[in-house]
Amino acid sequence: MGHRRYIGKKIFHALLTIFFVLTFNFFLFRVMPGDPISLLARSERLTPQDIAEQKRLYGLDAPLPEQYLIYLRQTLTGHLGVSLRTGESVSATIWDRLPPTVLLVGLGTLLAAGFGVLIGIRGAWHRGSAFDNSTLLGSLVLYSVPEGWLGMLLLILFAGTLGWFPAGGYSSGTTTGFARVIDIANHLVLPLLTLTLGYIGEYVIIMRSSLLEVMNEDFLLTARAKGVPERLVRRDHAVRNAFLPTFSLLCLSFGFILGGAIVIETVFSWPGLGELTYDAINQLDYPVLQGVFLVSSIAVILANLAADLTYGYLDPRIREA
Repeated sequence: MGHRRYIGKKIFHALLTIFFVLTFNFFLFRVMPGDPISLLARSERLTPQDIAEQKRLYGLDAPLPEQYLIYLRQTLTGHLGVSLRTGESVSATIWDRLPPTVLLVGLGTLLAAGFGVLIGIRGAWHRGSAFDNSTLLGSLVLYSVPEGWLGMLLLILFAGTLGWFPAGGYSSGTTTGFARVIDIANHLVLPLLTLTLGYIGEYVIIMRSSLLEVMNEDFLLTARAKGVPERLVRRDHAVRNAFLPTFSLLCLSFGFILGGAIVIETVFSWPGLGELTYDAINQLDYPVLQGVFLVSSIAVILANLAADLTYGYLDPRIREA
């Protein structure tokens, strides 16, 4: 398969998936649970006249096909609706909550991937050593531990018992300039540590497994036979070929950034998209839920597309499959 044909095929599949997500997102919050206003009316004292007015205001009194066309048109122009609780634009709300999530999840992903890859490489290259056995066991434990439980444990120890860090929030709100940067960094430590520990095991396991698969390949034996130093065999031949699955995972992890880390952000009251999603669930704010679901889904699709295109460039065999 030619390079252009491969790229065109992947882009077409991505657009098709986005269209499916758009359609699924529309029906998920209108058909399956019932329309949002009717559900909201169960938790508040709304008269039939109030319900009818709210449905008219949000366009839910129109036939479903007409709602769908309006939804597509608004979504394509960047309008994701209006919050049922605050009356604010969902797009603006998501945009305001995006920086804390990008800071937390983005930095946590980079740290987990960086340390995880290095640990996985060393563990695989020294398979069966004390370092390999201990890090593999630790990775499996961290991979299995619920993020919420780990976050609460760190919160109790470092914020409650030792008092080293704030118990939650984004900042104290009373600082400016460089002092505010330090303040935000101080609030960031515990949620960032939780997220990094929660993700690092996955990178260690995948990098280690990938490297073990290529360690006995013929091209490594050939490189050694030519007298290539062992460190160059590992760096330029083994790791380069074993890194592709880890690279795909890294791309997908960055795609998930726009979904936020719901549990971690909730535990530490971090004002990002994860906490926004949690609050929207509790408040039955379906336009916000619909907007976050759509944005995060498209981000994952685009990240997966970037991984596929880069993967095909790094390994031409993929394009020819």
